[in-house]
Amino acid sequence: MNISPEGFNLFLAVMAALAVVVFAALHFVDAGYGKFYSKAWGPAISNRLGWVLMEAPVFIAMIALWLLCSRKDSICRLVFLLLFELHYFQRSFIFPFLIKGRSRMPLSIVLMGAVFNTLNALMQGRWLFYVSPSHMYPTGYLLDPRFIAGTALFFAGMFINIQSDSIIRHLRKPGDSAHHLPQKGLFRYVSSANYFGELVEWIGFAVLTWSAAGAVFALWTFANLAPRAGRIHKRYQQEFPEEFNPRKVKRLIPFVW
Repeated sequence: MNISPEGFNLFLAVMAALAVVVFAALHFVDAGYGKFYSKAWGPAISNRLGWVLMEAPVFIAMIALWLLCSRKDSICRLVFLLLFELHYFQRSFIFPFLIKGRSRMPLSIVLMGAVFNTLNALMQGRWLFYVSPSHMYPTGYLLDPRFIAGTALFFAGMFINIQSDSIIRHLRKPGDSAHHLPQKGLFRYVSSANYFGELVEWIGFAVLTWSAAGAVFALWTFANLAPRAGRIHKRYQQEFPEEFNPRKVKRLIPFVW
């Protein structure tokens, strides 16, 4: 697992550049899952299985990277791992089984998601457990303002994300197949409150680890979700012209955009 700081920085630069490319591309192409599911993306599997296969690799890879490292006695790094894994345990093994209905996800989307998640594990895990200076995260760092502020953002974002997903799941009553406009929680301010929560969560992780690797992941989160949030916003305007107020409800960031 050895990698030089120079090699790792090159890896981060390539990942950041790819995030910019993805951001531009998603303004022209809808990733065909969820609200924008399309058979054009090829063979599909159940949404539940798709989410597990897409998200579980990063959960497993991060544990493997930690088990193979020589810094397992670092309390601070262990806390970073637990926070990261907390998100992906919920995303891999709880969220998929809360999904209602029989929606499907293209295998191509699952594969791309799994590849990115594995690369992200290499970004975060290699930095935290291998590349970062050995003295960078002493136990006292847990009282550092960066750790405290970042952790607060992380948990706030996680709460918003989980709450917003729950609001979406409960829009329909049993037997109902109609589309409904989410208007509770932060959906009163942004049309993609669940995405806003995830963005805040990973900005928080970047702050609490104070790392370029965390910042690149936050960039990827924005690059992946912002174009989709824009499409969802436009769709709500078209489907609910009387209920949806685009002047009050922003796309992704409350009161801003």
